[in-house]
Amino acid sequence: MSVSGFQAACEQGEFLITAEVCPPKGRDASTMLRQAAHLKGRVHAVNVTDGSRAVLRMSSWAAAYLLQQQGLEPICQMACRDRNRIALQADLMGIAALGLRNILALTGDPVKAGDHPQAKPVFDLESVRLLRVIGQLNQGVDSEDRPLPDGATQFFAGAAVDPQSPSWSGLQQRFERKLAAGAQFFQTQLITDFERLAKFMDQIAAGCGRPILAGIFLLKSAKNALFINRAVPGASIPQHIIDRLAAAADPLDEGIMIAAEQVQQARQLCQGVHLMAVRREDLIPEILNRAGIAPLSASPAPRAKMPHNP
Repeated sequence: MSVSGFQAACEQGEFLITAEVCPPKGRDASTMLRQAAHLKGRVHAVNVTDGSRAVLRMSSWAAAYLLQQQGLEPICQMACRDRNRIALQADLMGIAALGLRNILALTGDPVKAGDHPQAKPVFDLESVRLLRVIGQLNQGVDSEDRPLPDGATQFFAGAAVDPQSPSWSGLQQRFERKLAAGAQFFQTQLITDFERLAKFMDQIAAGCGRPILAGIFLLKSAKNALFINRAVPGASIPQHIIDRLAAAADPLDEGIMIAAEQVQQARQLCQGVHLMAVRREDLIPEILNRAGIAPLSASPAPRAKMPHNP
């Protein structure tokens, strides 16, 4: 069975680098494509959001297909908030037909957080059950165990995890359920507490045999950090980072430096980083340069310390 380039990098134990891209609000994807072009040769895959923060945007699979046509490997987010199991499977079949292989299964942010607060949420499934459905499709059957007439899909599915969750037992239980449901990789929410990440890697993720990619967010200013704390569910930028940005002569440059330092910290703890630089994806190469991460095409990617099953 053939595998995606991202899957191959995971299986070979490379230090993984992914970056997040938001589809446009409209049909013109030129800005997204122009920004994403800066990521060629610097990331293993581009993660395409699916209605992040419940804000209306172009479908993730359509944006992912456009990125794929430009030579980038996409990870297509799929949130359960807006579609029932019929629609989710229909989209997965379409995604497979377009040659897209990597999926990030998500439950989805609350509708009231977004720009259509009166919309009706669906949540027929959530991320764990979506992972199970993807596993069924990969076995050649639908969610009702009916055979697919043209055979099994070949998705490489991952999930999100939040090491900074206030409930340690809940975090462990959810992580283990996602592992059991078939998650092949994990991308974390925005990380600012690296001691907490180290504890998660040592006490929960150790021995899981799946790469963990730490979420690193480019903060552009103190005002931007305060907005993230207010608008992004679960985000908590600490005051010392906000103060550092506020005191900087060039807040954006300081934000790049903070992100680079965080990449270096994550490199000592887990198997990759997931970079988020909303509408400034062009700055991701500079973050990686300052963190000492060479272009993928210039040298072999550094080996990650992969956990393994005893």
